[in-house]
Parts: sequence; structure tokens; C-alpha cells
Amino acid sequence: MRKSAVGSVLVLVIGLAMAAQAADCPRFRGPAGDGQFFETGLLKQWPQGGPKLAWTAQGLGKGYSSAAVVGGTIYVTGMDDQKQGILFAFNLDGSPKWKTPYGPELEKKGPSAAGTRATPTVDGDRVYLLTGFAKLVTFDAAKGQVLKTIDLVEQFKPKQAQFGFADSVLVDGRKLICTPGGPDASVVALDKNTGETLWQTKGLSQTTGYCSARIIRQGDRRLVLTMLGAGVVAVDDETGEVVWQHEYPHRAGVQPNPPLYADRMVFVSSGMGTGGAMFSLAENAPTAAPVWAEKTLDCQMQGTVLIDGCIYGTAQSGNKGLVCLDWKTGKTLWNAPETGMAVVTAASGMLYVYGTDGVMRLVKASPTAYEPAGQFSVSGGTDDHWAHPTIANGRLYVRHGDALMAYDIGAGS
Repeated sequence: MRKSAVGSVLVLVIGLAMAAQAADCPRFRGPAGDGQFFETGLLKQWPQGGPKLAWTAQGLGKGYSSAAVVGGTIYVTGMDDQKQGILFAFNLDGSPKWKTPYGPELEKKGPSAAGTRATPTVDGDRVYLLTGFAKLVTFDAAKGQVLKTIDLVEQFKPKQAQFGFADSVLVDGRKLICTPGGPDASVVALDKNTGETLWQTKGLSQTTGYCSARIIRQGDRRLVLTMLGAGVVAVDDETGEVVWQHEYPHRAGVQPNPPLYADRMVFVSSGMGTGGAMFSLAENAPTAAPVWAEKTLDCQMQGTVLIDGCIYGTAQSGNKGLVCLDWKTGKTLWNAPETGMAVVTAASGMLYVYGTDGVMRLVKASPTAYEPAGQFSVSGGTDDHWAHPTIANGRLYVRHGDALMAYDIGAGS
């Protein structure tokens, strides 16, 4: 079969698989971990006051992890007054299904908020969660029973992360992949059934960057792509070999934005004046060469998305607000300071921009201008507006501290 035909078949197969999973979101920042949700038939313009609020679930306690939605169940975490982490499960109508305590979570440390950090990852009949103290917990997805707890600090000897361990577990086949940041163990893969260490990054001992890893394909290899405390790294998914890495330091080692990837190009972004940068990957060599760097999109922890050759995200410093960059050149196409610093996710060609001021905005993904399409204020919940929203089954799920809210955003709403 000709290479072009093979490529077409692969694209078709991948597209069908994505369509089949369109109703669910099993992990942080969408099925691929890139901030995009495979939903169609959503509102392109919100009515005055925003979409209908379907329900609110209160009593989650402290935390800013997102919701995962799989098989008619919504999973989200919180921390109670005794500093115990709890995994909650809700039905799609917001009614409680079960809740399970799983051990201590973090109190406030420096500028970071108290509560749960990582988003649960759902895979089949299991839910996986990394606590702020690097305990990797496995739950029964139907009943909530804790099946296994692995102490990654004890096993891989990392220092306690300054702001608590925060990466959401990447499930890939039999592997559970996370970034404890220990000696010769910046990134590790464990067997999801036995807990056995399948590989660890020998020779790589960077601290965790609080980033949730994702899988990309480069040539014939599947790579684990993530940010660590001192830069971006790609690791062979099967062996744990460090294929390439590039220094991209952040003064506090805080690198929680998952890198973007397309056509052998990787974009990374960090806050505190670090800005963004693009790297080009050699097709058959372990190198990543700088292409461009810029300071406008100085994104701290709100994530970025790539749509039709444009990067969208919000800046922490400078003009702040929503920024649109050209993928190839890094040129700023437009900047909308009025949005302020905000989490950015996307679905069906629209941006969902959730500001630290509590305002949720719908914006058309356009390379020419800022085109708002509605907004509303998230009035329920407590503490900081930091959690990344989830889109699934025609609903927008917004976590705000003690509360989880579900909004109807389907076109027929």
C-alpha cells in the first residue's frame, strides 16, 4: 500500500476512534491532553447571562482539580476540613453516587492554595489519581473502593515538590506514566495492574514541573512529551529512553502547561516573564532545535491550545489577557487584555476562556480578531478560579473550590 494511502487510513481510523469517544473525557484537558474536547453540536453564541445552569454539586471541599467524565459518571476530588483527600463520583444529573477518602492532601504552601491538585484519570474499570504527596492511588471506578496505593516518594526518592505533586496520571496501554522527579526517575512508567516499575528515565534527574504528560508520535516512535522543572523532554514510550530534551528554565521550576505538538514542532510556555518558545524536531535524530521565542504569551498555568495554525492562551505578565500567536512564526496576531489571566480550552472551533476573575467567556477561534460570543459569571463555589473546565456530553463542567457546576452548552439547549 502506498504511504499516502496508509496515512489516509490511519487518519480515518484515528478520527473514528475520536468520534466514538466524543461524549467522554477520561483525563485532564481533554482526551489527548491538549486542551481540546471532541464535542460537536455546541452553541456558537451564548444567550444573555450565559447557558443554562443544569445543576450544582456542593461539599467538595478545597481543591482545583478538574472533572473527568466517563460512562455516565463524573469523577472529581476535594479535601475536607481534616485535610483528607476525597474522590467523589456523581451521576450525570448531579446526584451523588459515592465518595471515598484516600489519604492526606496538601495545606497551603507559600502562594499555592490548599487542596487537591491532580485530576483523576479513568481507564476501563479503574480510576487513577496522584496525590499532592505523590501517592499513586488506584480506585474501582464503579464502587470507589481503594484497590492499591503506591508511594512514589518512597520508591523513587524525589524531594517533596514545593507546591505539591500535581501531574495527572497518563494511562497508555498497561502503563501508568507520571513525573515524580527523582534521581534517575524524572519520568516513570508503572504496570497499572501490578505496580511494577516498567521503566524510569536513567540519566535524567530533573525535578517535577507539575505538568501532565501526553503522547505524541515522531517518526516510528511514540513519545511521552512533558515539561520538567528545567525544560521540555521527550521519552520513548516503550523503553523510557530520553530521546531528546531542551533546557527551558522557569525561575520557580513551575511548568504545568502541557506542550503543544504538530508537524514535528513543539511549543512550550511558562509564566513569570519566561514566555513561549517553539522547537523543531529532527525526523530521525534526537535533537530539538529552537525556532522562535516570544514574551507576549507568558502563560503560567492556564494551558494553551492549537487550532488551525494559531496558538491561543492567556498571559500572566505584560498586557495579560487572551493572546493569539501564529504557530510558524510566533507573531502576535491579536491580544485581548479584557479577558485577564484565564484558563483556555476549546471545542468545535470555539474557545472557553475561564478567568481568574470568575468570568467564563465563549470566544470564536479566529486568526484575525478577538470575537467574543457570550459570557457569564461563575457565582457558585469558593476560593480561586483556577480549575480547568471539562466539556463532555454537551455540558460544560466548571469546578470552583467547594462546588462543581454543569452548564448545558449543546446547540439544542
